Amino acid sequence: MGMGKNVHLRSGRIFNDRRWKIPFVLSLLVSVTIFTSSIFGIYLSPYGQDQIQPDSLSFSEIEHSEGHFVEFDLRKSFASKEGSEIEPPRFAYLISGTKGDSQRMLRTLQAVYHPRNQYILHMDLEAPPKERLNLTMSVKNDPTFSEVENVRVMAPSNLVTYKGPTMIACTLQGIAILWKESLNWDWFINLSASDYPLMTQDDLLHIFSNLSRNLNFIEHTEINGWKLNQRAKPIIIDPGLYLSKKSDLALTLQRRSLPTSFKLFTGSAWVILTRSFVEYCIWGWDNLPRTILMYYTNFISSPEGYFHTVICNTEEFRNTAVSHDLHYIAWDTPPKQHPRLLTIKDFNHMVNSSAPFARKFPRDDPVLDKIDRELLGRTHRFARGAWCIGSSDNGSDPCLLRGDDSVFSPGPGADRLEILMKNLLSEDSRGNSCRKRG
Repeated sequence: MGMGKNVHLRSGRIFNDRRWKIPFVLSLLVSVTIFTSSIFGIYLSPYGQDQIQPDSLSFSEIEHSEGHFVEFDLRKSFASKEGSEIEPPRFAYLISGTKGDSQRMLRTLQAVYHPRNQYILHMDLEAPPKERLNLTMSVKNDPTFSEVENVRVMAPSNLVTYKGPTMIACTLQGIAILWKESLNWDWFINLSASDYPLMTQDDLLHIFSNLSRNLNFIEHTEINGWKLNQRAKPIIIDPGLYLSKKSDLALTLQRRSLPTSFKLFTGSAWVILTRSFVEYCIWGWDNLPRTILMYYTNFISSPEGYFHTVICNTEEFRNTAVSHDLHYIAWDTPPKQHPRLLTIKDFNHMVNSSAPFARKFPRDDPVLDKIDRELLGRTHRFARGAWCIGSSDNGSDPCLLRGDDSVFSPGPGADRLEILMKNLLSEDSRGNSCRKRG
């Protein structure tokens, strides 16, 4: 499932043969600039000050994963971790939002916060400067964020067009900043302001401590049949690449032939990707990630295809792809362009899915409060976690005093996720990686 099931552009504009060529060429040039900036991205410090620093890391200082899927014994892995010298994993989150989303972004951030992780927030350029400033100040003024220094707000903001390549450009920039700021993380996770967790970070970190660090969770399927003509042949232009104000994707009259040097894959835009794989997407030492990025510059719904096509066309990573986005998403029947909004009525379905995340939630819906109480144990800013060792007497926030962030206190969420992982990593499920369906 992706962000949308329908590739029809309701408000797309049609260009005649003469007018489409100039913006098409411009879009290619600007996309190269944006991709370059994603590698050397301008970023904001934890306190909202613009900084540009030279990268002092050499290639010899970067740890390179072997990148190959390593099969492991789940029963043995989940049974005991005693004597293991492997450090528990860390996640790097990108949380995105647009105009009016600042409070939702903060709520999602607090619900998934853990001192071990890294976080970067991006509020797109459509949001007014005051709202972006308020988000930055909220991060700056939080005592835990200020002490740990693991939450950042991207600046300057990017203009992001729904289903356009500007979404991929923004994601790549976020990854580059996370990489530049800290090499000490294992998986990248992208969320939006309408996402929310269904279990604590202790649950998630505990289960991922027992997994191979080479696994990429990315729902995917090869595009074939009539879908190839519908998705791969149209040429779109994302005005966000060269305009300063948001507008809809534009559809040209021209159509292109199907690629022959790589196969096209599609799937959910919500992913959990390994550090080694996103490093490959950023550096692209064999040029395939850049080639595919240029192709997806003019592709409908590129966020639902770019990472999927790269991973399934790369021998080093193909067998690391697990076809699940670890989200609970509800669709109407037949599916519409957007998933159905989740409410209290969906609570049991969400829990029974065993997924660690769900979307899309309405703003401040009561179901979020129910998730806080019954699944996250969230009574103050953050979800419950073993790292919160302060007193809760008289309504005090126990997370004001931090303990060892490598100690976890898994709950029922970990039990649910363990069952899901065993199913996803079974021999039958793993055999379908990067293959056609139907």
